[in-house]
Amino acid sequence: MNRLKFAVALAASLVLVACKDSSAPPAASAATAASKTESTAVSVPAIEAEAHGVTVGSPMSARTVYVFFDPQCPHCAALWQAAKPLKAQAKFVWIPVRLLNNTSQTQGAAILAAKDPVAAMDEHETAILANQKGEVSGDGEAQKETVTKNTALFNRFGFQSVPSIVTQNTQTGAVVTHEGALPTADLAALLGLQAPSAAK
Repeated sequence: MNRLKFAVALAASLVLVACKDSSAPPAASAATAASKTESTAVSVPAIEAEAHGVTVGSPMSARTVYVFFDPQCPHCAALWQAAKPLKAQAKFVWIPVRLLNNTSQTQGAAILAAKDPVAAMDEHETAILANQKGEVSGDGEAQKETVTKNTALFNRFGFQSVPSIVTQNTQTGAVVTHEGALPTADLAALLGLQAPSAAK
């Protein structure tokens, strides 16, 4: 029986790879669908001009990957860990949004305001994966407006869940998007990068 319960829980955890705003009432679903049809096409130039986040990885890489994330989302934390082996091949820009609750905005702002945003985010995402609150120290009051603007762009693009990944195919220039976390090998395939074992 215990093995069966574990298998069911494991299967459920693998199916659910993204976080959505659960505060919206069911009656709002039609409005959400309507807003998605009115959304703006995802645009890398718009992200570069309007969004602000934490940059990790190879600064000179031809491949830039944008990740809209909510600091309260455990799937975003899982993607943060999965992306680590790929940071030598790409530049990742992690863009905090407020999708789940008010704490998301406070923590996203604190990460952006940290003296070392990469270290602050790494500590925070590790805590989230360990089922902790992931408190980020520091005063991010001035950065709350940045998180609000990031969230407005996220909503304008019509994304429904976090993490939301955006990149551009280096050969065709086509925009590639994906909502939800991925293991490292699948993330590498989506981004056109070498999986860590193949890179060695």
